[in-house]
Amino acid sequence: MQKLVLTLSALALSVFAAQAFAADYNPVTDERLRNPEPKNWLSWRGNYEGWGHSPLKQITDANVAELVPVWSFATGVNDGHQAAPIVNDGMMFVSTPQNQIIALDAASGDEIWRYRRELPEDLFQLHPTNRGVALYGDKVYMATLDACVVALDAKTGKEAWDTCIGDYTEGYYSTLSVLPAEGKVVTGVSGGEFGIRGYVVALDAETGKEAWKTYTVPAPGEPGSETWQGDAWKTGGAPVWMQGNYDAETGILYVGTGNGGPWMPDTRPGDNLYATSVIALDMDDGSIDGHFQYHWNDAWDWDEVSAPLLMPIKRDGKVKKGLVHAGRNGYLWLLERTAKGPINFIDAKPFVEQNVFTSIDPKTGRPTYDETKTPGTNKTATFCPSIWGGKDWPPEAYNPDTGLLYIPAHENLCAEMGGVPMEEREPGELWIGVPIDVILSSMRFNKRVDPSKPVPIGQIQAWDVNKGEKVWEHSFNDSVNWGPILSTGGNLLFAGGTNDRKFRAFNALTGAVLWEHPMPSGVTGVPSSFEVDGTQYIAVQSGWGVDAERMRGLLAEMLPKGRVPPMPQGGNIHVFALKSAR
Repeated sequence: MQKLVLTLSALALSVFAAQAFAADYNPVTDERLRNPEPKNWLSWRGNYEGWGHSPLKQITDANVAELVPVWSFATGVNDGHQAAPIVNDGMMFVSTPQNQIIALDAASGDEIWRYRRELPEDLFQLHPTNRGVALYGDKVYMATLDACVVALDAKTGKEAWDTCIGDYTEGYYSTLSVLPAEGKVVTGVSGGEFGIRGYVVALDAETGKEAWKTYTVPAPGEPGSETWQGDAWKTGGAPVWMQGNYDAETGILYVGTGNGGPWMPDTRPGDNLYATSVIALDMDDGSIDGHFQYHWNDAWDWDEVSAPLLMPIKRDGKVKKGLVHAGRNGYLWLLERTAKGPINFIDAKPFVEQNVFTSIDPKTGRPTYDETKTPGTNKTATFCPSIWGGKDWPPEAYNPDTGLLYIPAHENLCAEMGGVPMEEREPGELWIGVPIDVILSSMRFNKRVDPSKPVPIGQIQAWDVNKGEKVWEHSFNDSVNWGPILSTGGNLLFAGGTNDRKFRAFNALTGAVLWEHPMPSGVTGVPSSFEVDGTQYIAVQSGWGVDAERMRGLLAEMLPKGRVPPMPQGGNIHVFALKSAR
């Protein structure tokens, strides 16, 4: 009887919390997204520009050692928890693997409502995760693993509409956080390993009806189609599985694209636009107004799906409207955006060892290749960095106070890979031309590495892009780094991503570790910061999985036993604050 009373009491409190937030919910407008309040975290990187920076500074490099856990919440879901906790005036929204959304009281951790999507039983994809929700108006939006977008009432979790943007049986699925702007929500599709043709879709935010759809592989007769031969464009890949960044002043959306398909370059001769590129899309109609291809005819599975950060770059005494991208190909790219869409090349240099590019054209940014480092059908090659790149999907951060760009990087890792003759494509089946066992054993140490000693692998790097110089780096021995980075106004960086399950705070100017906290599982979630009733909080999800676990497993095989610990499973939301502020 007592248990029943407690259960009913908890239910009553949950209903009361939902009613309270419903009465006070502040709709998320275009103006709020263009100029987000410091106390809130309204989008997955905090602003349209993709900075990953909170100006809040109650927590500083001087007092962060006093940071303590305030509350945690078990999601009840395994696998890779990669989404940012999104906060609007004290109401938190978090997505998890298996396409659940949990709404919570951001200060107490009390659940307000939960949405569970019913996924098809025959669904198969390589990355069963979700990278976050979007808030717009009075709704919360999520892209789903069965290639749909669902809109919910933010106050109650009740479904408003559900629009499918692709056929999951063909290999299409969506994992990114959708971008809301100008009355639309924009998303894209994964599936580059299934022989799909990638695209970006904008849906009407109120109705879910398609506003426009832009393919990332041009059909014959369209601009860029000359970079494909025969019917290769039909299965050309170029997926879009990360949210773009948006220039609200010009109305241009910048989106990164992934690998060409299949993997081996000889199966699709040509430059293969717009694979491994950034494209500039007009938000009104989706037209491609500009592009820059980081590397042509990709042979290394170096997806460049992370959208470049919109940030200033000083060159020759002038401030340029920059696009900055730490590439999976191991180069740091500095580009210039223009009001009409065309993208200009400024500079590029490696931030980790890269042995494929022999030169970069100083005017166009086009690389030339060492053919001995280029795999193909019946041709094996060893190359650096590995197929997971110098930086994979975990986003960089930019701090306007320090002027530095922060990169979650991988050093000293290479790959050995080659392809086999292609068989006929079967819809929904892997179609890459590289045996799975080759992929799962492709990672190698750089030749200069002595694995009998601690190996610096995962890194956080700080760059002054104006000078083109690395200011500092912090290396993690024997550990990968899959930690998205949060920058704050308190001269701090927050990040996880390592094999030891630690979530850490770093001095943003020096890289010194100032605080760390062991988590129940590893952290590949995007951290965020917000304020409620005058208290600043840091929030992040733990929950290891997907490529981070695949890479950790390879390291465990490559290094002596005991050097790489196993990783516990299970997702949790964690929130921290200063002890003195509570």
